[in-house]
Amino acid sequence: MADIKLGRLPERTPVKIAITVTPDLDGALRDYLSLYHATYDDTAASIADIIPAMLEAFLDSDRAFARARKISNRGA
Repeated sequence: MADIKLGRLPERTPVKIAITVTPDLDGALRDYLSLYHATYDDTAASIADIIPAMLEAFLDSDRAFARARKISNRGA
């Protein structure tokens, strides 16, 4: 087997998750989507498209979570 620099790719099968949000959060998401449309001139994007990116950005910015996850994964 060849010794290549790129490691094995992680699981990439999408996982569908259904959520229920409050009316206030729904309104905020719709407002954010409007701002996204105006900023990037991308009217094809939907709330379902931006939520995963928002969640990923939130998790990536949470240093305490990253540290805890790293410690937790050492034992795995």
